[in-house]
Amino acid sequence: DVQLQASGGGLVQAGGSLRLSCAASGFTFDDYSIAWFRQAPGKEREGVSCISSSDGSTIYADSVKGRFTISSDISSDNAENTVYLQMNRLAPEDTAVYYCAVTVLAGTLLPGFYSFWGQGTLVTVSS
Repeated sequence: DVQLQASGGGLVQAGGSLRLSCAASGFTFDDYSIAWFRQAPGKEREGVSCISSSDGSTIYADSVKGRFTISSDISSDNAENTVYLQMNRLAPEDTAVYYCAVTVLAGTLLPGFYSFWGQGTLVTVSS
């Protein structure tokens, strides 16, 4: 079974940094993308960033470009992969529950295309 475990959330002051981790395991597909999404109270879930396993290409939402960096540590047999989201210069509007998810498609931040989701980790940025 595909399993995704997000961690690393917490409370940080505006301007600070956090690094989220997503431990992903149970993959049987050769090519996939892992993405970070976030959902703030009363708002729709939005894509933050994704990384493709095939070539390491990345996509960022405009709201996080230049502040967030996605990276991955992929095992050769896909036994367990870890995807990180380094978040710098955090702002109160970054406050949300952050989720990681996986899809067999490449290069999309549309949540409807993601089949497997982790449980989420809360990031709170105080002003």
